[in-house]
Amino acid sequence: MPETRLSALLHILRAWLDQAPAGETGTGWAAALNDPPIAAALRAMHRSPGHPWTVATLAAEAGLSRTPFARRFTELTGQPPLTYLTWWRMTTAARLLTASDAPLSTIAAEVGYTSEFAFAAAFKRRFDRPPGRYRRAPG
Repeated sequence: MPETRLSALLHILRAWLDQAPAGETGTGWAAALNDPPIAAALRAMHRSPGHPWTVATLAAEAGLSRTPFARRFTELTGQPPLTYLTWWRMTTAARLLTASDAPLSTIAAEVGYTSEFAFAAAFKRRFDRPPGRYRRAPG
């Protein structure tokens, strides 16, 4: 998604969240984005998916200690922080595979994998096919 369209989408989401009555967001994306500490951790993961994040470093981004952060993140998003991070890394990798001709090793490093083999195995678990075949798939 081009940067301007992404920025517009984020602006719309933020405006909607600002108008949502207190307590209406409950759980999920709306609640997570409306929670400043969790939103800070999400921004950090989205900004730098290749960073060697741990629950402790994400908690520090959120300004919380490790256990309360992990509990709060899981309650709001429905999944633990590192599960979400893996999903985001694979989503980013899929986009990079289809939008660029960068070598697999480059994409692997960009999304936090030091080994192309480990990246390919994780990618195949998520998408049921290796990254090279995913890239070549039509449409």
